[in-house]
Amino acid sequence: MTVRIALAQMPVTTDAPENLQRVLGAMESANSRGARLIAFPELALYPFFPQYEQYPTARELAEPIPGPTTEAVAEKARELELVTVLNMYEAADGRYFDSSPVFDADGAFLGTTRMVHITDYACFHERAYYAPGDRGAPVYATRVGRVGVAICYDRHYPEYMRALGVGGAELVVIPQAGALDEWPEGMFEAEVRAAAFQNGYFAALCNRVGREERLTFAGESFVVDPTGHVLARGNRLEEDLVIVDLDLSRCASSPARTLFWNDRRPELYRDWLA
Repeated sequence: MTVRIALAQMPVTTDAPENLQRVLGAMESANSRGARLIAFPELALYPFFPQYEQYPTARELAEPIPGPTTEAVAEKARELELVTVLNMYEAADGRYFDSSPVFDADGAFLGTTRMVHITDYACFHERAYYAPGDRGAPVYATRVGRVGVAICYDRHYPEYMRALGVGGAELVVIPQAGALDEWPEGMFEAEVRAAAFQNGYFAALCNRVGREERLTFAGESFVVDPTGHVLARGNRLEEDLVIVDLDLSRCASSPARTLFWNDRRPELYRDWLA
């Protein structure tokens, strides 16, 4: 099955309503270019508050899922028949999560992926804001295919990326907030290419772009196929809507699905990974 997807490589302002309108506008632009799925960067509705050890108003930004923002996005997804993967700051039962709600092409809310691994280092003080995700690594049956989500830091964990493959993902969406010169050149891309190759799925990383007080987000969103080849790349340091066609039937014939997975020994790995 061939599907056209869009990655909305966006800058974000301090004005949440403006950011929501930018999200809805990107959905319309993606639809006008024939996309059937759109993905957004990490925290697409807010400034990247984890760059600060303390951001006193952060909790005021958090929203329930479902809630007013997701209702607006679901309505637009239904209007455009567009599978949509958002990322936002979720408030739930006194806890807060880095979360990606997923909507099908009829606007149906399919579920929420919550970031599992929470880090803390300079300009990424995420433990001050997020509880560890408690939803595992769900894979959603959407109108365009089986879609999993690896939120930013989770992509560094081979166990998580493998879990999405075991769950039958054909496409893994990666909402990211990646800054310039954050790690050795090419390392983040190499990780994603290896995960796609080892697990036999397409992977689409959607990054923020733009200068914020302590960070400059790089853009350069990209999509890789199940052999690890880069199919498309967003502009560096510029807003972009990355459009690419994916033949999801290639997952079944990938090296991972025809070779590597046939020889797995998961009964051994359980002991090693304890």
